[in-house]
Amino acid sequence: MLDIKWIREFPEALDEALKSRNIAPVSDKIIEVDTQRRDAVSKLQQLQSRRNELAALIGRAKQNGENTSIYENEASQIKQDIVDLEQNAEKFSERLNDILARIPNIPLADVPVGKDETANKCLRVVGEPPKFDFSPKAHYEIGEALGMMDFQNAAKLSGSRFVVLRGMLAKMERALKAFMLDNHTKNFGYEEIVPPLLVNEECMFGTGQLPKFAEGSFTTTDERWLIPTAEVPLTNLVRDTIISADKLPIRMTAYSACFRSEAGAAGRDTRGMIRNHQFSKVELVSVVHPNDGESELERMTSVAEGILKSLGLAYRVMLLSTGDMGFSSRKTYDLEVWIPSENTYREISSCSLCGDFQARRMGARYKDKDGKKGFVYTLNGSGLAIGRTIVAILENYQLPNGNVVIPEALVPYMGGIKEIRKDG
Repeated sequence: MLDIKWIREFPEALDEALKSRNIAPVSDKIIEVDTQRRDAVSKLQQLQSRRNELAALIGRAKQNGENTSIYENEASQIKQDIVDLEQNAEKFSERLNDILARIPNIPLADVPVGKDETANKCLRVVGEPPKFDFSPKAHYEIGEALGMMDFQNAAKLSGSRFVVLRGMLAKMERALKAFMLDNHTKNFGYEEIVPPLLVNEECMFGTGQLPKFAEGSFTTTDERWLIPTAEVPLTNLVRDTIISADKLPIRMTAYSACFRSEAGAAGRDTRGMIRNHQFSKVELVSVVHPNDGESELERMTSVAEGILKSLGLAYRVMLLSTGDMGFSSRKTYDLEVWIPSENTYREISSCSLCGDFQARRMGARYKDKDGKKGFVYTLNGSGLAIGRTIVAILENYQLPNGNVVIPEALVPYMGGIKEIRKDG
């Protein structure tokens, strides 16, 4: 959520930033509602002050045996006026908060301006895509031929956009989970967390999924939500807290199943594991001092890149444009891995700096040693999406006979197995 004081001071900057994100100007509406709210609060404070004065006057008049009716009549009217003004102030506050809750974050100055992904900027390309002397197959063709990727039974169990992994691919899911978590915890100081997969509405609001993107998530009959990413519970661990600045940064990582309705994705990636309703991911979350936000984004991105380098997968780093980055983000790097069957790169990780946007929604603050308080900065990133990592391994390490070589770094986590074969 944005700072209303900043909006009052720089309404044109807000509208310009929103324009870059393809959103109509709203500063006039915000300032109008905020003015109504502040007027109501000001009048309320004046009446409360007058009520206290009348109480004192009535007390003195009674002590002196004077008539108090004139004061009591005014006090009675003020009492009703206070009730009305409290309702008005609450109404305007709710309206203001609802508007602010639907406004995305403000992009940093170096974020390219553009309507969509076509304006994204490629920062670097790492590694060489493999060259095949045969026509590379898609991951779902490889997996189904191995008998280890089952979409038919998944559809029988749950409908479209689900998959059942069997045998060595199920083992690969487990191996990648351990490999990624070990890297993040042992080499980069992230604390491993096992979070709940169901969260309350406050958690979803705190990280920006609600209210605007409710249709993109699954909710239960008791008004809890299946997490679309472990970013939600991890970031909310600091909700409604004041953290001593010397305890920052806080770095957390978690493996979890993630659930997304993929609303608006009809007809996109309908085959395979690229875009499913349920997928698994190892998430990275950082909570830092405002001075360290941008340097932490670079660090987090390098941590995610390290997994791709270790697995020998070619990838590129994209700086997302204003029209393509997420609702809560001020700056986002996407890591896109090479997918041979599509002859292109596809997103496998997204690392975002949210500034104090989520912290304001959550009430997450820090306190310096001199007692100064402020909102923390939050960051999140995929380190990595496991399903898409399986996709990349199957396609980049496929052999002409349908077998798949295991990347060397993953072999110890696969029990020494160096190649996935149909015969096991």
